[in-house]
Amino acid sequence: MPVGPRQRLLEIFGSAVAAVNGHACVRRYLHTHPVAAPVYLIAIGKAACAMARGAQDALGAAVRDAFVVTKRGYAEDLPWPVRVAGHPLPDEASIEAGTALLEFSARIPSAGRVLVLLSGGASALVEVFPDGVDLKRLREINRWLLASGRDIAACNRIRKRLSLIKGGRLAELLAPRPILGLAIADVPGDDPRVIGSGPLTADADLQRPVDSSGLPDFVREALAHGPPAPAPDAECFRQVRYEIVATLEDAKRAAAQAARKLGHEVVIEPEFVSGAAAAAGARLARGLLQSAAGAVHVWGGETTVRLPEAPGRGGRNQSLALAAALVLRGHENVWLLAAATDGSDGPTEDAGALVDGGTIGRGTDAGLDADESLARADAGEFLEASGDLIQTGPTGTNVMDIILGLRTKD
Repeated sequence: MPVGPRQRLLEIFGSAVAAVNGHACVRRYLHTHPVAAPVYLIAIGKAACAMARGAQDALGAAVRDAFVVTKRGYAEDLPWPVRVAGHPLPDEASIEAGTALLEFSARIPSAGRVLVLLSGGASALVEVFPDGVDLKRLREINRWLLASGRDIAACNRIRKRLSLIKGGRLAELLAPRPILGLAIADVPGDDPRVIGSGPLTADADLQRPVDSSGLPDFVREALAHGPPAPAPDAECFRQVRYEIVATLEDAKRAAAQAARKLGHEVVIEPEFVSGAAAAAGARLARGLLQSAAGAVHVWGGETTVRLPEAPGRGGRNQSLALAAALVLRGHENVWLLAAATDGSDGPTEDAGALVDGGTIGRGTDAGLDADESLARADAGEFLEASGDLIQTGPTGTNVMDIILGLRTKD
């Protein structure tokens, strides 16, 4: 039975995600770059368990002990305890994990080598805050950041100033032990200073006052309590080796390869899709309608959604897809997929959506209005009614978002 366009796009997306799976990427790196025993493992992020399994497969008994923390619902059985904590907002478990990380780090022998595995979500999952900042204030700040429409780099510039482990401070804490950091890049430009708020990375920006323009008073007040960060030339960074083992570009290349195997021509779009999700979705859909028939277009990026006072259900990919569906309405030969590679689009269990020319009609028949859903940041309700949501569950990776487009012949 021939595979239809929807199934093909889902298969292509699955191939992209599999190519950047944390288990495979970490195992491959450590097989070709062995680390001598004893090794003490720290894994933080949505892909922490997958990455830790990769280290276990490659290093075996060389790993003497491990500290692992991941998002609720993302835990796996490992030889070591796995902590779970809040995401996207830190919670009590995030603070408990921070205390446990300090205790674990203090127990590492001076002769031990430290393997730190970082992936998306690390900024919220573990925290140690300075005097003058508490969990209530930290959640208030994070909630404001998430609703502000700021990108991840802008959010992390503030988060790392309010932490005793971010902004290179974990490297300072672990010194003088040698550290190998392996990261899955979930930020534009694959910048180590931004991934997980840069716990192992020197950041000259932290030596300068933060630009407080546009910040509410409670954020400015908290920033006054920010601890000093290690200088970029501090001794602790000389013992750190940092490698990125999976990126968005890796996923895009894998998507392209999968599309070619299915017989499609491929256009790997160089643009990093960012900015307002709805505007990006409408723009990509208009371009797709003008594109050559039969080619699969592969984009990557991470958009933002400015949340209203009482947001509904959905994330940036769902908003992007619903806005695209409005443009594609009535076109029977065009499809667009937008999904998060970590399997979680915003504060939902949906990865994103795969829309077509009939999406708006199906949702409208269910009594919903697409424009109102977008305005309420409630794209998920509409896309559930239209039957277009994508669920993958935890994927063991996070390299931001993949967007796929296909227009077949009329």
